[in-house]
Amino acid sequence: MEPDASLSWLALALTPGLASRLSARLLKEFGSPEEVFRAPLPRLERCKLPAMVAQAVHKKQAFKLAEKELASTQRIDRCRLVNWTEPEYPPSLLQIYDPPVLLYVRGNVEVLAQPSIGIVGTRRPTLYGTQMAERLGREIAARGLVVVSGMARGVDAIGHQGAMAVNGRAIGVLGTGVDVCYPKENRKLYEKVLERGAIISEFPLGTHPAPENFPIRNRIVAGMPLGVVVVEGAQYSGSLITARLAMEFGREVFAVPGNVTQSVSFAPNLLIKQGAKLVTNGEDVVEELPTPIRAVLIKAEKQEAEQLNLLAAASLNSSEKKIFELLCVDESSHIDDIVERSGLHSSGVLATLFDLEMKGLIRQLPGKQFSKLLL
Repeated sequence: MEPDASLSWLALALTPGLASRLSARLLKEFGSPEEVFRAPLPRLERCKLPAMVAQAVHKKQAFKLAEKELASTQRIDRCRLVNWTEPEYPPSLLQIYDPPVLLYVRGNVEVLAQPSIGIVGTRRPTLYGTQMAERLGREIAARGLVVVSGMARGVDAIGHQGAMAVNGRAIGVLGTGVDVCYPKENRKLYEKVLERGAIISEFPLGTHPAPENFPIRNRIVAGMPLGVVVVEGAQYSGSLITARLAMEFGREVFAVPGNVTQSVSFAPNLLIKQGAKLVTNGEDVVEELPTPIRAVLIKAEKQEAEQLNLLAAASLNSSEKKIFELLCVDESSHIDDIVERSGLHSSGVLATLFDLEMKGLIRQLPGKQFSKLLL
């Protein structure tokens, strides 16, 4: 976004009392922030704005603050503003009833439009919850999906740690400014997510954690991804609220079943009763995604597997390479067919197949059938 355009969007976002829903109303009425600030006071009042808010917009009270905010934003490394008219804005967020009109983004803005899954849960997970959050983060990220969370301590952070462990991509949605890491012990994770994805917020720079910020943040965690996984959460937990928001937004809701004697199992077990998909691994999540998304993920996996297979083949001797190239990932070949096509002696083919299996490059199926492994 150009600085001049950013200034008017910032002024709109920073006008006191003008929350996202009222901002959206003005933008739909006038078409752009510039036109909003040019509007006469009577017309602003007809938009059912509170009198003080209409006066603040008419007098352009937030522009000086916006100028300072814009200058501060430009001093932060890899930080930019994205309004909801720009192609980088998450398209799924535009589908919710009160999308933020402006996002502060640090990191790679391109990940905002990529398929993602949210992982949420309690700040005090059990050992089981910790293991499941980390596992799901790893497996979902390994399939090419972006992992979204609020970066709170507990399940949120652990899910992101799992994604980082496999060099996956992640988006942290903050209830603070993008320049404020909260909680402080997540500093290393914050830097990793910044390197591998993006940190986003609708709150101004320097905004410190306040209880009222986190429910506002949660609607982005619920609305941006394709679905939300709840690992653990108590009866009145934020994760349960986030899951219900996701249902309202038409997103998939997944839940990891928990021990019924543990209070943190209340949220996921209740959600499963109410129709959420019970999940025990990343594949359970992926199989529920829309067919076009799954097709893209499978295509990416095949391309990666082909590259890995080429690298593996480069380290093989001539007979190993010959037989390896005869095999396929998605179709098995019988030993007799391999002998015939290779032109090698059957004992040599058997020995070579055994060596390739020991190297983890192929697998033997019942009936002396062989296929390449998806590396």
